[in-house]
Amino acid sequence: MAKTRPKVLSIVLAGGEGKRLMPLTMDRAKPAVPFGGTYRLIDFVLSNLANSGLTQIAVLTQYKSHSLDRHISITWRMSTMLGSYVTPVPAQQRLGPRWYQGSADAIYQSLNLINDQSPDYVVVFGADNIYRMDVDAMLQYHIDSGLGCTVAGIRVPRKDASAFGIIDADQNHKITEFLEKPADPPGLPDASDESFASMGNYIFSREALVQALHDDAHSADSRHDMGGDVIPRFVNAADAQVYDFRDNEVPGNTEKDADYWRDVGTIDAYHDALPTSQRQRPSPTPAPSGSPAVGTPTVRVALSSPPASTWSLNVTHTVPKPMDSMTPTLPGYRRTASIRCAWESYGRGSSPSPESTTTPTWPASPAQ
Repeated sequence: MAKTRPKVLSIVLAGGEGKRLMPLTMDRAKPAVPFGGTYRLIDFVLSNLANSGLTQIAVLTQYKSHSLDRHISITWRMSTMLGSYVTPVPAQQRLGPRWYQGSADAIYQSLNLINDQSPDYVVVFGADNIYRMDVDAMLQYHIDSGLGCTVAGIRVPRKDASAFGIIDADQNHKITEFLEKPADPPGLPDASDESFASMGNYIFSREALVQALHDDAHSADSRHDMGGDVIPRFVNAADAQVYDFRDNEVPGNTEKDADYWRDVGTIDAYHDALPTSQRQRPSPTPAPSGSPAVGTPTVRVALSSPPASTWSLNVTHTVPKPMDSMTPTLPGYRRTASIRCAWESYGRGSSPSPESTTTPTWPASPAQ
């Protein structure tokens, strides 16, 4: 007899305002920001869920949601005959005239979705990261554990881990502590120079999640945040584990795709993720004599004859505005860096190389 598939409800948290992505979020929510052409940030998580066979998806929205709602309704149409759907759910204010107070409160105010569906497991994923994932593999890992909560974690260099929410886990992947941007991140049992960063993706057993949300809602000192408040409840009850994203295998993935994940919370992070998500390795072509050819982020200069020992070069990179009819006047932005270039000699004798390579240091925030 074929094994019965458990009932699963997927909830995508798509209410982010995205202030750090201005001006891209001037007229839309962060998950609706265009990316890589005709796609939106939310398409990555929806594609991961749908291709994993999880096709009952509620998208919780809040700020400036029209562009996002329209994109979902036009793009993500599924067969209702098979019970599949992707539906945007706005803030319903079922518990009073107030907005969501945090990601946990968003789910708590939308508990009718869980009560109506009565799933065995609830998948709760964020809506604004760039990655490919077989969510079904993580779901099976959660089911096999018998625990109430599983958190997806990605390995990051320990020296860079202070920028993330960090998971401290034992050798059996049982979470012992959940740390918010710690100054001294803990290493991994099998790699002391790496730490587990939370990807903001969770899978819960339904009863455990509902109880945790009720407890959080009645806690006066809670910020009602999934990562900051609800997950620590599971950790304190020894009821949470980490799923190592490195073990996730997506059919058709290449070595370059494996373990790829990017958070695009800022303009610079958004810009830097564009070429890598498309697997493009910038390879600037030498420019005509005396002119710079600008790549991202490397600059190569070809000259017909050696100049002075050093020279200055101004590099300007223009980020085009997204193609979105909702904001036809949204400008692109330019960021400029002045760099010093030194002539380098290679090979035998004193013959100089016709090319010199350097990397500009971009300003912290782009000039409008």
